[in-house]
Amino acid sequence: MPTASPGPAGADEPVRPASHPLSGAAVLLALLAVSSSAPLIAFAAAPALALAFWRNILAAAVLGPFALLRRRAELRLLATAAGRRTAGYCVLAGLALAAHFATWMPSAQLTSVAAAAALVGTQPIWQGLIALGQGRRLPVAAWIGIVVAVLGAGWATGADFGTSGRAFAGDLLAVLGGLAAAVYTALGERARVTLSTTTYTTICYGVCAFALLVGCLLGGVRLTGFDGPTWLAILGLVVGAQLLGHSMFSYALRRISATTISVLILLEAPGAALIAWVWLGQLPRAAALPGLGLLLVGVAIVVLSGARPARRAVPPEAGPLPS
Repeated sequence: MPTASPGPAGADEPVRPASHPLSGAAVLLALLAVSSSAPLIAFAAAPALALAFWRNILAAAVLGPFALLRRRAELRLLATAAGRRTAGYCVLAGLALAAHFATWMPSAQLTSVAAAAALVGTQPIWQGLIALGQGRRLPVAAWIGIVVAVLGAGWATGADFGTSGRAFAGDLLAVLGGLAAAVYTALGERARVTLSTTTYTTICYGVCAFALLVGCLLGGVRLTGFDGPTWLAILGLVVGAQLLGHSMFSYALRRISATTISVLILLEAPGAALIAWVWLGQLPRAAALPGLGLLLVGVAIVVLSGARPARRAVPPEAGPLPS
């Protein structure tokens, strides 16, 4: 998997262990899970912010007891001066995740599922720019792969930049959602250097849920009174996109760079479009098939561009991969 080249001396760059089969399996599972997100959001008869709140608060409620029982030492460390920076990364990541949900989830209800999934796929571009701003350099091949993959995602899903005000707003929100997702992933990459997946996701989802709750209360967004199918959709979002999706991506960040993760997430776009076709009757264009091939080529370029030995080994105190 590609990693950014070392920046100037002293740059705060995450140090990763060698790749592991579990990381690849986690990413595959996460991709399958998050592909259901946009169709479920489009199906649910509830405000997007309410859906975002419930998926995060319920996920935090599921993970919280495990963190309190099994990760007490990590939680205590975060309260000390030594853990203050990592705690800050977790809180900021939660706020960035809230911004992602507050922009992208409404986009899936304002524009087509295909367009929302494709435009949020601009995340790798923002991710690359963030890495550049951190003083790290991506291989030229990785940049080529990012551009090819993003173009392929837009083509494969038949993203329609609608002329109506509603569709235009949805398109714009999806792009902003991609930017927020890049910030969230970059911060998570920092936090996951020392934190287990359970601790990190519990804090992140909890902060995200609190921020979304404040937004819902200030905006007068309805949080209850939904019908049965909508609550089932919310549970589907919690189990699938949240616990098996976002959490597995966070797990993989321990060994796979944020830039690579953001490119692989592009595969969510054709997956979401396929589910929307079968379930919601949103037929994809036949002309999208070449775009799907282009997307896969772009992802392959990015992954293969980093298929070389890591420059630095994991320090002995880093220990095994947290779960």
